[in-house]
Amino acid sequence: MEHTILEKRQLSDQVYMMRINAPLIAEARQPGQFIILQTDTDFGERIPLTIADADSAEGWIRIIFQAVGGTTMKLSRYEEGESVAAVLGPLGHPTHIEKFGRAVCVGGGIGVAPMFPIAQALKAAGNHLTVIIGARNKDLVILEEEMRAIADDLVICTDDGSYGRKSLVTEPLKELCESSEQPDIAVAIGPPIMMKFAAATTRPYGVKTMVSLNTIMVDGTGMCGGCRVTIDDETKFVCVDGPEFDGHQVDFDNMIKRLASYKNQEEVARKACRVDAAVAGLSREET
Repeated sequence: MEHTILEKRQLSDQVYMMRINAPLIAEARQPGQFIILQTDTDFGERIPLTIADADSAEGWIRIIFQAVGGTTMKLSRYEEGESVAAVLGPLGHPTHIEKFGRAVCVGGGIGVAPMFPIAQALKAAGNHLTVIIGARNKDLVILEEEMRAIADDLVICTDDGSYGRKSLVTEPLKELCESSEQPDIAVAIGPPIMMKFAAATTRPYGVKTMVSLNTIMVDGTGMCGGCRVTIDDETKFVCVDGPEFDGHQVDFDNMIKRLASYKNQEEVARKACRVDAAVAGLSREET
């Protein structure tokens, strides 16, 4: 099957959105699930990307990614009409959706993308929905209008105060937990350190908090063990046991330490990708 790129847009610095032809995945996917994507079949790295949206009638899925690693940098150079080699999914357990009452979705940076279908589903189930978006600055805020269209309340926080509130996402989250409108469920997706402190914020108030652990995955089947995490003192694999877990049970310190162990390999991949891009640029100039 041709996994053709139907649309490509740059949302902010290094952040791209693509709609990809994948009718079977679009029909089967549920909020919270992800795909494994491979740009080429020879030596291509397999990377996990959460399905940010889909249309079963038109047969496409939407992915949003940040070009920070070798494969995502390569993927960012693909254009509309080109095809990626392989798309596998949907994978992972879908988000448990029901009418909880009051729900708050906290998205940090690129984590706003995988949060979107979850927020959609929570609202469709009849929940009062508050969405908190966090970014380093105004230019890095994504999906604001999409979230505004479905949220009862939308709060935007930036680290530098260039847009919305100058605060971390945990500040309005704490205010909400302390108010008479305390949420019945919280979902936090973003950098591990952000999810760690979001879970720490809700814990004293007894607010159930789910997090999506977008850690390193390779095969998406649990066989490689690359995405193992510690949940309530037990070893779990994000790709088959998750990607969502109770944030109050996650050993974030262990997870963050494990992620740091891959930094050298990631930097090598980034350098190789930059060299490939430079060579490709020179070749185009010669022609």
